[in-house]
Amino acid sequence: MNQKVLIVEDEFLIALDLEDVVTSCGLDVVGIANSADRALAAAPLADIALVDINLSDGATGPEIGRKLAEKGIAVIFMTANPEAVSGGVEGTLGVVHKPITPRVVRETLKYAASRRTGQLAAVPSELRVFQA
Repeated sequence: MNQKVLIVEDEFLIALDLEDVVTSCGLDVVGIANSADRALAAAPLADIALVDINLSDGATGPEIGRKLAEKGIAVIFMTANPEAVSGGVEGTLGVVHKPITPRVVRETLKYAASRRTGQLAAVPSELRVFQA
C-alpha cells in the first residue's frame, strides 16, 4: 500500500522542497496546506502528515496535528520551534527540528510509514519521539 502524505507548511519553497523529497521516496503528496482549514480539508486523503507549528493562521500546528492523529494519520512535526511541542501532542509521533535535510525527511517518512503498518523501524536520530 502506497502511503499518501499531507504537507502542512506555510512557506511555499519549503513545502515544494518537501514535496520533491516525498515523491522521490515513491510516496504520493495529497496536498500542501498552509492553514488549519486547508489541512483538515485534505485529511481524508492522507496517511502521513508533516506538520509545521507556525502557519499562516498562527501557531495552529499542534491542534492540527492532534486532529489529524485522531483521524488515524501518522503525524510528524517539522519546526524551527520544537519547544512548542516539548510536552508532546496526543496521538502524534514526534518532532524534527528545522532546517531538515532530505535524508532526515526520507528516514522520518520511512519510520512513520512503518509505524502505520505495524512494522518495526529505526527511529531517525534527529526525531524526538513523543511518549505513547
